[in-house]
Amino acid sequence: MIEDEFFLRLNIVSCLQDAGYIVVEAATGEEAIALCNSGASIDMIITDINLGGSASGWDVAEFFRTVRPDVPVVYTSGKSHDAERRVAGGVFVLKPYRHSDILEVCRRLAR
Repeated sequence: MIEDEFFLRLNIVSCLQDAGYIVVEAATGEEAIALCNSGASIDMIITDINLGGSASGWDVAEFFRTVRPDVPVVYTSGKSHDAERRVAGGVFVLKPYRHSDILEVCRRLAR
């Protein structure tokens, strides 16, 4: 889960953990890219598009797809987005979202 808003990240991480997911958190795109390079087991990426720092959610998804081409990607943002920038199969969820919105997408992509 890559989200720079601490309380939002904490909230959705808790929801995902309650649903049985093991969640690795990052507050910046740079932290997420470091996790990808670390060899940590990551089965899905949920990333805000607009992150603090120099790496956006777009950058994170593109990097992960280069290193781990089969990892599903869920993008979130409260702003409009350019659908053309999504990696193949990437899904967009508009903020504010409900926990059930994220859980539904995660379950669908995990199949």
